[in-house]
Amino acid sequence: MTAALNRLSLPVLGTILVVIYTVLITFSDALTKYLAQFYEAPQLLSIVALLIALMSLGSGRIGKHRTRGSLRTSCPGTMALRAGLTVLATVMFFHALATLVFAQVFLFIALVPLFSALMSGPILGEKVRFSVWIALACGFAGVLCMVKVDLSAITPGHISAFIGAVSGTASIVLARYIGRYEDNSLAQVFYPQTAVFLSMVLLAPAGWQPMPLFDLMLAVACAVVLFSARLLLVIALRHLTAYAVTPLMNLQFVWMVVIGFVVFREVPEASTFFGAVIVMVSGGYLIFDQHQRGREIAAKPASWGSKPVLSRAAN
Repeated sequence: MTAALNRLSLPVLGTILVVIYTVLITFSDALTKYLAQFYEAPQLLSIVALLIALMSLGSGRIGKHRTRGSLRTSCPGTMALRAGLTVLATVMFFHALATLVFAQVFLFIALVPLFSALMSGPILGEKVRFSVWIALACGFAGVLCMVKVDLSAITPGHISAFIGAVSGTASIVLARYIGRYEDNSLAQVFYPQTAVFLSMVLLAPAGWQPMPLFDLMLAVACAVVLFSARLLLVIALRHLTAYAVTPLMNLQFVWMVVIGFVVFREVPEASTFFGAVIVMVSGGYLIFDQHQRGREIAAKPASWGSKPVLSRAAN
């Protein structure tokens, strides 16, 4: 299995990791939306974040290579900023999931690829080709075909989803930035989730409610799935640009359509099928673009392009 993975090109490996991530994160969103009906954000988020942080800590200690498995970081300043943005995105998306239907939340998630392309230039120094902008726009159009949303009445839930999309995108872009200087993926999971726990645990006692065993088991399952998803995403960001990773996240819309058809016998409309095809084709083009870019870089001395705004010295 390991030998087979080693033979894969980095863009292909990154793509596989992101596809698995979309499956996990879709399941996690469903669990979060269910639990959000009964528990306040501080209580649920503090429990899930604590479990994820403990899993990160435990994985680092029992890892075969302790130097790689440790939680040290060479970018403490950027890591702190990423942790703060993760807290903001987590709280905002929790509120959005608790007050809006899935389709409306996912519409804002679909904006993440466009935001990541906008941020990749000034933060990472990665130039976005015109063809990539076209593919990103097509991907967003595909999502619009898949989910019919009426935004005529803007609510606090919509504002929360928008803030969550912006802050979440910034956190993802910073994850790729940190990945340039270190390959310690566990640290990128541990510190943001610890920040979420510390910020939420202070508010949790005010609205704390006893959790029956079934709900507690669901919270544990949510934490395990999220831990796996976050770790895979951080690893994938070392092999693919942020604007290539984030459009692949839109595959979670496709999984929702597939699950609805297979499990619940829900036959989607033609526009939904059409949108799913657009999402997959645009994502496929971005992976092809990454493969071509990798070949171009391999043919000349390695370079990250223009100097990013953030410098390692600032960390």
